[in-house]
Amino acid sequence: MIALLKKEIRSFLSSLIGYVVIAVFLLITGLFLWIFPGDTNVLDMGFSSMETFFYISPWVFLFLIPAITMRSFAEEKRNGTIELLFTKPISDLKIILAKYFAGLILVIFALLPTLLYYITIYQLGNPVGNIDSGGTWGSYIGLLFLAAGYVAIGIFASSITNNQIVAFLLAALLCFFMFTGFQAIGDFKLLGDLDNFIIKLGINDHYVSLSKGLIDSRDLVYFITLISVFILLTRAVLQSRKW
Repeated sequence: MIALLKKEIRSFLSSLIGYVVIAVFLLITGLFLWIFPGDTNVLDMGFSSMETFFYISPWVFLFLIPAITMRSFAEEKRNGTIELLFTKPISDLKIILAKYFAGLILVIFALLPTLLYYITIYQLGNPVGNIDSGGTWGSYIGLLFLAAGYVAIGIFASSITNNQIVAFLLAALLCFFMFTGFQAIGDFKLLGDLDNFIIKLGINDHYVSLSKGLIDSRDLVYFITLISVFILLTRAVLQSRKW
């Protein structure tokens, strides 16, 4: 599994996609945080906060993470190498996990440079350090779990098609629905006591909860369950080739 994981990471970094994803993520978040005037600009807001970054990032990831994951299995199917891949002396689950963690590691690479945002805003505070560090680190944890969920969804989408564009669009649609769909349904207030339950099925409610800096085990269990469900669905799709 480790050998396959390293191979997948090298594949990302030996092509433009890895660098493009990191560059685009940093460019978009940086523009909103520092360049574009308005309420999203840290310098215009007048107080030390990374709220803009954590608001924008899930929306940027809606497109960037499907771009990372779209080729994971779809390309193997298109090139006819998927059967060769599954003849390796490791289980189907380990193959899926290797591709999953490779995608997640690339996302982490994209997030690491944003620590410079935190350091800069920390220094700009009046007095220095006047920033909600607890909320910031909680938001980073929430964003990491959100990205991990998106990667699992993207891997699943890639497993059900041999077309990378279809995999991208399906992953983006599923991520969008998981992030906002349940929230939108619950906000209609049509189901009475079930509305709150419906909202909690979505990613956004748990992401916002973690962003407050309070690590609730219920939020962690939600994300772990979400990731596990889509990884198991991916396994089921890939094993269906044997039926």
